[in-house]
Amino acid sequence: MQTLTAECVLDAKAVLGEGPVWRAETRDLVWVDIESAKVNCFDPSSGENRTWDVEEKVGLAVPAQSGDLILGMTVGLTRLNLESGKVTPIIDPEKDLLNNRFNDGKVDPEGRLWAGTMGLDEAPNVGSLYRLNRNQSADKLFGQVSISNGMAWSADQKTFYYIDSPTRQVAAFDCDMEAGTVSNRRVAFELPEGMGYPDGMCIDDEGMLWVALWQGWGVARFDPSGELLGKIDVPVERVTSCCFGGDNWDELYITTASRDLDESGKMAQPQAGGVFHCKPGVGGPPTNLYLG
Repeated sequence: MQTLTAECVLDAKAVLGEGPVWRAETRDLVWVDIESAKVNCFDPSSGENRTWDVEEKVGLAVPAQSGDLILGMTVGLTRLNLESGKVTPIIDPEKDLLNNRFNDGKVDPEGRLWAGTMGLDEAPNVGSLYRLNRNQSADKLFGQVSISNGMAWSADQKTFYYIDSPTRQVAAFDCDMEAGTVSNRRVAFELPEGMGYPDGMCIDDEGMLWVALWQGWGVARFDPSGELLGKIDVPVERVTSCCFGGDNWDELYITTASRDLDESGKMAQPQAGGVFHCKPGVGGPPTNLYLG
C-alpha cells in the first residue's frame, strides 16, 4: 500500500473546512468553513485567501459558468456574486424543514448540481439528495439520508458513488446521466475498522476513489471493489474532503476541521482546520461547471 504525506498550505484554523473545488480559469481553490458561514477562494501561488461572509451555514460552493458560485446553505440553494458579495436565492426544496441544511454537492458532466441535505442536529434519515437542473428547478433523487457527503461518477458516467457518512459505506448506483437519475443502490464497500467515517470523496483518472476520513487522520485511495490501495497521512484527525486541481489536475487539495477539539486537542493538532496539499502521482478529471 502506498503511503504519502500531505503538507499544510493554508493554516486557516477553520472550524469545519469543507467542499474544496478547483477553478481552472482563476487557478484557485474554492472551499467553505461551514460553521463560520464563510466562502473562501485560496490562491496557492500567492498564498492569498479571499473570504466572503454569507451569514448562514454554508455546506458547499461550486463554480458556475457565469463566474458566480452556487451555494448550498441552511436557506437552500443560492448564488454568490464574487464581485458584489451579494447572495441571491435560487430555490429551497426543504423550506418546510427548518432544521435541515445543505452539506455537500458536486456538478455532474451535464452541468447540473447534485446536492444533499442533513439535519442541523445530525438526526438520522432526515436528509435527501437533490439535483439542481440548469433551469434552476430542483428534483429530489432519494431520501432517508443522515449526513449527505461525497459524490463521484465513473468515467463512463454509468455509475454514481455516494457517501452517507454514518453508514461507513460507499454506495454505488446505476446512473442514467442523460436523465440525471440513479437506481439499483448497493454497497460498493465499507470502510475498514479504525479508519473513521467516510466524508468527502473524489475519483481519479484510473477510476479509483479518494475518500476523506473523518476521525481517520487522512485520505484513503480505494478500488471501487473496496481494496485499500493507499493513504495520504494528514496531521489532523477530522479530514473532511478532497479534490484534484492544479494546472495538470494532478494535485490533491484536502480540507480539515478543528470542530470538537478542546485546548489540549488544538495543541496536539495545531494545523486542524487547515487546507493541505499532496501530489499523489495520479490525476483526476477537471471540475464541471454549473451551467444554469
